[in-house]
Amino acid sequence: MTTGNPARTLAEELRGRPDTALAGLLRARPDLLTPVPGDLTQLATRAGTRASVVRALERLDRFTQQTAQALAVAPDPCPYDVLAGLMGDEHDTVAALPRAVAELRAQALVWGDEQRLRLVRTARELLTPQASGSATGLGPAAAEVATGMSPGRLQQVLANAGLPATHDPVSAAESLTALFSDPRRMADLLDQAPPEAVTVLGRLTWGPPYGTVSAQPPAHVRWLLDRGLLLPTAPGSVLLPREVALHLRDGRAHRSVAAVPPEPVAAGTYGMRVVDATAAGQAAVAVETVEELLGQWATASPPVLRAGGLAVRDLKRTATALDVAEPQAAFWVELAYGAGLLASDGETDERYAPTPAYDEWQALPAAERWAELAAAWLAATRTPGLVGGRDGKGRALSALGEGLDRGAAPEVRRAVLGLLAGLPEGTAATPDSVVARLRWERPPRGGGAAEGEEEDLRTRLARWTLEEAELLGVTGRGALATHGRALLSPPEEEGPPPAAPEADTADAAPPPPPRTRPRVGRPSDKHPAPPLATSTDAPATPATGATPAAGATPAAGLPTEAPRHPASATPAEARAAALRAARALAPLLPPPVDHVLLQADLTAIAPGPLKRELAAVLGVLAEVESKGGATVYRFTQSSVRRALDAGRSAAELHDFLTAHSRTPVPQPLSYLIDDVARKHGRLRIGAAGAYLRCDDDALLAEIVADRRAAELRLRHLAPTVLVSPTPPDVLLARLREMGYAPAAESPDGAVLVARAAAHRTPPRTPPAPVPDGPPAPDTALLAAAVRAVRAGDRAATAPLRAPQTPQDPRAAETPRAPDAPQTQAPGGLPRTPSAETLAVLQAAVLGNAAVWIGYVNADGAASQRVIAPVRVEGGYVTAYDHTADEVRSYPLHRITGAAELADDPT
Repeated sequence: MTTGNPARTLAEELRGRPDTALAGLLRARPDLLTPVPGDLTQLATRAGTRASVVRALERLDRFTQQTAQALAVAPDPCPYDVLAGLMGDEHDTVAALPRAVAELRAQALVWGDEQRLRLVRTARELLTPQASGSATGLGPAAAEVATGMSPGRLQQVLANAGLPATHDPVSAAESLTALFSDPRRMADLLDQAPPEAVTVLGRLTWGPPYGTVSAQPPAHVRWLLDRGLLLPTAPGSVLLPREVALHLRDGRAHRSVAAVPPEPVAAGTYGMRVVDATAAGQAAVAVETVEELLGQWATASPPVLRAGGLAVRDLKRTATALDVAEPQAAFWVELAYGAGLLASDGETDERYAPTPAYDEWQALPAAERWAELAAAWLAATRTPGLVGGRDGKGRALSALGEGLDRGAAPEVRRAVLGLLAGLPEGTAATPDSVVARLRWERPPRGGGAAEGEEEDLRTRLARWTLEEAELLGVTGRGALATHGRALLSPPEEEGPPPAAPEADTADAAPPPPPRTRPRVGRPSDKHPAPPLATSTDAPATPATGATPAAGATPAAGLPTEAPRHPASATPAEARAAALRAARALAPLLPPPVDHVLLQADLTAIAPGPLKRELAAVLGVLAEVESKGGATVYRFTQSSVRRALDAGRSAAELHDFLTAHSRTPVPQPLSYLIDDVARKHGRLRIGAAGAYLRCDDDALLAEIVADRRAAELRLRHLAPTVLVSPTPPDVLLARLREMGYAPAAESPDGAVLVARAAAHRTPPRTPPAPVPDGPPAPDTALLAAAVRAVRAGDRAATAPLRAPQTPQDPRAAETPRAPDAPQTQAPGGLPRTPSAETLAVLQAAVLGNAAVWIGYVNADGAASQRVIAPVRVEGGYVTAYDHTADEVRSYPLHRITGAAELADDPT
């Protein structure tokens, strides 16, 4: 059984770890940082809380989880050799077990030396539930189940098993446990079992360990019950004791051990030129698609649903306009929203429209525009794949609506792309093998979905990531492109890590997640924080002067720290990676062209991406017929009329085509422009309801006689004027449908130029990611937190000087004893009278000594500090604070007490 205070014992082991190990613990379990622990005892206590342990266990890989599960059913404490026996003797298992134990130790889930490995009590309780079998398929130990049996029944079981009688139930349970744990005696006992009884044991061996029996069980089941090989847990329920199951399993805790992660299966291998060209082409399509989407929504903004989000009909209309499927349309809409290019305008009649950032984004080169989209996608927690599904309350999930955030999305995206980056260049992996690898790295809770059931969230996120990466051009033909690899690569070391912040680290909290996307092409941080280095050497004495606790040294041959996975990118790292990706993509994209090739069939071919001004005019003058490496535009009567409505004359259109065509302007196109221009504006429509004016009486008579115009209820007002109760815009559209070419006019008779107004929202920030748990701390915060914990721990454990009196000014240095008067209540702040506090501080100034104080700040938060006083005057003490590593001033009335330390901190 565990003896002593587990948190205190774990704290002693943490005290012997180097600062890099403590920083690794806080990086792997950032929930321990909120707020920063006062000392190592607080850190150890917090590391053993249920919520923190659950989160830590869920983030372990499958083999490390299996190791923890084996420790949960092993004796406490457990020698390393016993653990190795529970895990099996396969070569891969033997080689991987030290790494798994080191990972558990690094995350403060396991402590103790090699002969006394202890799993944190909370983890043991979580991994060995009493109501059902554990993840290993093992049930409770025989001693735990036997406590519910009557003493008489226990003695009968001992007699049937050939064991001597005992005087109490505790010794009876111990005798039964000793029998089940002895391989030789168990083999002799099972040799006497009926074949049917052996079959029953075989069905329960690998779990679940529970079964049901009738009131009159068969003889072979009765034989097992009489000898304790099955123990009753409730009326009609029996259990296979853990020790019996382990004997039947040959001492193994798991039927199969996943010591080695599954390798991705190659779906194909291509040359990098092919991969890069394919991905670059799709990247260009991605940028064009987002531009087309926002261009359409700038003039035809869809409304916001009352409950928030985009209506299904508007999503379908957008999918039709973009010529994509609805799931892809949802992806493009969410991508623009996540990049901060799209938002609601906040008006009474609320609509979605481009933001002012869209205009800035359009001014960037194509490669940088793509890099911004890719960086926003990589960091976004919004999940377009959920659109069309339902939430936990059965409500439909709509694009741009609530309920689409999934905190695990950025991590899964980086994991999938990181896995592709680890393959040979140009190699694509099958989706199932990628999913299998991710399920090993982070096993789903409960073991995942059974056959026929819906896949767990992380599996669906992985599959969506592969599809979205291909759509966005991060991958080409399933293989990671060069610019996609640059999007993931760590930034180069450009200088030393930033200094610790000057804020009070005792009250510090992890920073909130960034609310703005990384802006490509903007100045980036000069000194991005490099990841903390980890050490696999023996733990060194911390710089704060703490010495390793006795018995807390890790076992020889077991590394103190396991290899750490790279943390998610900081904003500075994301900006640097986006810039590198843009530089890698730029040479792969074709340069913008300033010309088209006009064809005799009223089409124009753009041999590449057009310059922005040319594309804007051509988009009004012609309809896009097909996209790809070359875009095909078609000229029609309606498209030419649209250009005339926008205020251009026929001569201007002829000049435009002549200036931007590498081929002569075809005669049919010239005739089309002249014909539409000749008819354009002969009919004028204004507001009455609506009036129709024309100098040609015959044309007006033709319109009135046309049966299709009956619904317009036209009537003569004057020889050249017709009036209608129909609104002008409806009348204009209806006459155009009938084949006429009317033009709208203003009250003064001038033709109205129909330029679509480009709607913009007020300035908006991109949606803030919703992290999966606390955000990852940066290097500066980790360094400050470790320093604060070390200083607080030294303040709580350092020996104090004996109080000085006038009769004995030379006080000997004496460590605190449990029975000696203390200046600190157990677990509290140091407390001394005000006069004694002032005397201690003044003496420390004269003697240049370190002082341990209790301090309560203006918010009422209490903390312990180690300071070196410089002067005491005016109601303040000015001192060097070892916790914050700076000189500070403290009001004397906020100091609860003070005591000198036996040794100055180094």
